[in-house]
Amino acid sequence: MRLAMSLSFLALFGVALVAGCKNDNAPIVGGNGVVPVTVDDKGFSPSSVKFRKGGPATLVFTRTTDDTCAKEVVFPGLNIKKELPKGKPVSIEIPTDKEQTLAFQCGMGMYKSSVVIAAN
Repeated sequence: MRLAMSLSFLALFGVALVAGCKNDNAPIVGGNGVVPVTVDDKGFSPSSVKFRKGGPATLVFTRTTDDTCAKEVVFPGLNIKKELPKGKPVSIEIPTDKEQTLAFQCGMGMYKSSVVIAAN
């Protein structure tokens, strides 16, 4: 019984420790390079995405609410501005020819996020 309680405590402590050590570096996306991005009243989720240099990279934005100013997405560095109709996926291909960080935001600039293109 005591052993079970000790193991439970250690497991909870480990979860708390990992949660407290937040890693802001998103893992590099592999596979087909398609990442869904939810757009809601809190902004964009995930807020940061990493793609491998030279690999495929597409973000698929889906707005889920009318209670947000994020009714469009803007990539200032790419001169891209796209409307985000509620409930309809909008795909944007991201160039991965060089290492860089590309910002994207809502039309008003209140919600900001990023795409990182990295060598590994």
